[in-house]
Amino acid sequence: MASLLLILLTFLVALLGALYLLGFFRQRRPGEPPLDKGLIPWLGHVLEFRQNTWRFLERMEKKHGDVFTVQLAGFYITFIQDPMSFGAFVKESREKLDFRKFASHLVRRVFGYSSIQNDHEILNASSNRHLKGDGLEVMTQAMMVNLQNLMLHNVESSSDQVTWREEKLFAYCYNIVFRAGYLSLYGNETFDSKISQEKAKEKDRAESEALYHEFRKYDQLFPRLAYGVLPPKKRREATKLLEYFWNVLSVQKLKGRDNISRWIWDVQEGKDNAGVKEDMITRYMFVLLWASQGNTGPSSFWLLLFLMKHPEAMRSVKEEMDKVVRESGQEVKPGGPLVNLSREMLMKTPILDSAVEETLRLTAAPLLTRAVLQDMTLKMADGRQYFIRQGDRVALFPYSAVQMDPEIHPDPHSFKYDRFLNPDGSKKTDFYKAGNKVKYYTMPWGSGISMCPGRFFATNELKQFAFLMLLYFEFELINPDEEIPEIDYSRYGFGTMQPDRDLQFRYRRRY
Repeated sequence: MASLLLILLTFLVALLGALYLLGFFRQRRPGEPPLDKGLIPWLGHVLEFRQNTWRFLERMEKKHGDVFTVQLAGFYITFIQDPMSFGAFVKESREKLDFRKFASHLVRRVFGYSSIQNDHEILNASSNRHLKGDGLEVMTQAMMVNLQNLMLHNVESSSDQVTWREEKLFAYCYNIVFRAGYLSLYGNETFDSKISQEKAKEKDRAESEALYHEFRKYDQLFPRLAYGVLPPKKRREATKLLEYFWNVLSVQKLKGRDNISRWIWDVQEGKDNAGVKEDMITRYMFVLLWASQGNTGPSSFWLLLFLMKHPEAMRSVKEEMDKVVRESGQEVKPGGPLVNLSREMLMKTPILDSAVEETLRLTAAPLLTRAVLQDMTLKMADGRQYFIRQGDRVALFPYSAVQMDPEIHPDPHSFKYDRFLNPDGSKKTDFYKAGNKVKYYTMPWGSGISMCPGRFFATNELKQFAFLMLLYFEFELINPDEEIPEIDYSRYGFGTMQPDRDLQFRYRRRY
């Protein structure tokens, strides 16, 4: 009898422990935000959240107001939907809110990389040296060379100048921008007496093409992989793809390439000095590839699509580009040298800058998350205060809270290429809600300490690609009346959205 009682007590304790871990007993305490755990223990609302993050948060805001806590796959996450209070999130000290714990968990699950304590410091130091200022000039030039190799290598072909080529727009843009970015960061094939420069460039084109197709396979698995819901067969596929990239991007193989960016070398060196093993540094090389090139290709698709759908925008951007080229003393003409777009030239394009920013406002939807390291009080702009528990998370979803807010951005679903321009042509930074100026009026690159360190290089990539397309090619949609695709809702939270379908377009050389 005593043994049976002991077994029952043990079972009861285990059951209570399991229910506790599943969040069954959690209740809202005085001073905390409204709590919505959902109907499914532990999972909470994660299925609805994954299906359409924007619609879920919209429903929660209508139900609970602009601050609320929800349960998602075992985590309790407090969302701030009031843009005037974003500063409480962005400026809070790292002793209370820290993105590194969340980020390290994600990269371990998705990329098999185990973070070290000073990962962020190593990345930021290298990025500040090589993705800004003079270092950005070098990266911009490398991108220019590789874009020319991929887009204009058949410049002497007369048939290429008159024949329309038909392709899928998203596939084309993602392909070109990804491959040029990859070659600019991870280097080119070496040429010497055994292999000519032209053969080396041809090999760059072939190898980057193969890499792109494998990258797309992994990219399509990424959302479900990040949420930990890939079925076993797909998980095995993801593992094989990871092993492929660890082989291609291994430290030893990269040493045999030319023109590797100083950014990549600095990150490798920093991790090596920190005692990180070589195989783990190799894994981090793929983290950098995905982080740097996973969004620029999709962004370039949306930019070109919006320009084709809005002739006035296309005309204004093209006129600005032509002016910049003329003022540089260069000219696009048959048989002439290829235009070289310098960083200085790219800094003279306010109309294109506004079009790019508007594109990102409409299509970039990152989820900004911080881990709560100690009990804290969240102070809202209107004086409200909420108690947040240690071990929870706090998050912003600027896409719904700011970028698509009709009060901040009137007619928010429409593409307005000059939305971020003042009447005098200068950059517009004054946006308002309820008569108050909004500081964080668009946040495609994140915020604060977690703001994307490669945003200047990524922006230049977009602009260089757009420049070359408009300078050297005629292009148009096969069906100009076809509706703009919907976005793939499964990618909410991971940067630039991707379309749920592709569009056919055609292009040919102007000269």
